[in-house]
Amino acid sequence: MRGRLVIAAAVSMLLALGCATPAWEQPPPPTQDRPVVQEGMFHRAELDNGLELLVLEDHRLPRVTLGVTVRRGEGVVSFDQAGLAVFTAELMRRGAGDWNALELSRAVDELGASLSIRAGWDSMSVGVAGLSRDLDALLEILSAVILQPRMDRREADRTRAETLAQLEKAKDDPGTLARWHLARALYDGHRYGRPQAGVPETVETLDAKKARSFYRSVFVPNDAIFYAAGDVDMASLLPRVGVALGAWERGEVLPPGPAPPEQVPAARKIVIVDRPDLVQARIILGHEGIARANPDRIAASLMNTTLGGGGFSARLMETLRAEAGLTYAVGSGYGLRRHPGPFVVSTFTRVHEVRRVLDLTLEELERMQQDPPSEDELAAARALLVGRFSLGLETSAAVLGALVNLEVYRLPPDSLDTYRGRIRATTTEDTARMARQLLHPDRLVIVLVGPAEALRPQLEQLGPVEVVEP
Repeated sequence: MRGRLVIAAAVSMLLALGCATPAWEQPPPPTQDRPVVQEGMFHRAELDNGLELLVLEDHRLPRVTLGVTVRRGEGVVSFDQAGLAVFTAELMRRGAGDWNALELSRAVDELGASLSIRAGWDSMSVGVAGLSRDLDALLEILSAVILQPRMDRREADRTRAETLAQLEKAKDDPGTLARWHLARALYDGHRYGRPQAGVPETVETLDAKKARSFYRSVFVPNDAIFYAAGDVDMASLLPRVGVALGAWERGEVLPPGPAPPEQVPAARKIVIVDRPDLVQARIILGHEGIARANPDRIAASLMNTTLGGGGFSARLMETLRAEAGLTYAVGSGYGLRRHPGPFVVSTFTRVHEVRRVLDLTLEELERMQQDPPSEDELAAARALLVGRFSLGLETSAAVLGALVNLEVYRLPPDSLDTYRGRIRATTTEDTARMARQLLHPDRLVIVLVGPAEALRPQLEQLGPVEVVEP
């Protein structure tokens, strides 16, 4: 009897304390995401010439990554000069200041460092990475490439010839051909209608004079970002950057390139790139997508993860590979740029199975609109995107790259810290709205690379068919 009274008293005390439910049965506390950047390690500044500075300190290793990114790239190049930004970036690595191409390469190699120069749709970047003890030498190389690129005529001729050879070789790849012809069909006449590196008829017109002119119009400090990550501290770095890049003169900021048409295509069209030698057909379907800064980007990404961006758990993979056995891989995604790039579904299959693959793909696009992601599918998509986000930010250089990307598109500076919360806050209603608004199976461009003679009879009932040479 006394034991029962003790137990009753204990239970009464637990109830009074609000602890009737054991701790292991209580719901977990709300998720608290750790900040992506540790407090006190990330710094911002601006030079008198308008150059923005982003510095992320990480003293765990004696290494440093430095660079400059400008907010313009191939997207501001005219249609008839496609490839100019890529051509200019390649020329910038072929000699700067007192160094010719070979000497510049040796100067980098002697430091055990690396030099990267690239051009994308919306930005161009020059970066160096090496040991932090060589910081001054790395800044000297960076400054020379940014302020004094040689762009010699002989190097321009060599670059043009190499680019033309690369474009010719790329035509051997069915996937590359499919992407090129999709872009042409979607955006013909707009810059997005040609590959970043250009096409032979535009590359043949590029020379050192055009590259120098483009460089001067794009590389201005008041539209640029200097970045540094690694074993550096802001107090000692800031005056050094001032010495290295403070003389860089302000310039007129080039306006963004024109936006592409809003609805492309207006109706379904089919393009066959005739490759009689292929026994498998490469397939790519697409229409307009969304811009990088679109506020619905996360909801669209979650919807697409369920559709085709989630690997083996995606609906397209489940239908086309696991159930029908028609392909080894299929995926979908958005080309996120300053202006809306394409939404694309890509796969491959045996030539005689093409119609079946297309029918099932179109059915899945329509099903996504009628039967949008369930709660379970959305939970899986959330987990996948959060996991990818964390894996993509494992190094300080990767974190800084993401922060620079925010600056390029002028997105809120806290976007990385709020990303996981915004993913968790996205509902099935949000993804259903995205499926209705963003998927248009009735007006896709469908591009196939394979033997036209075998493909055309399968496709004529789906829409008008155009056969082109590679």
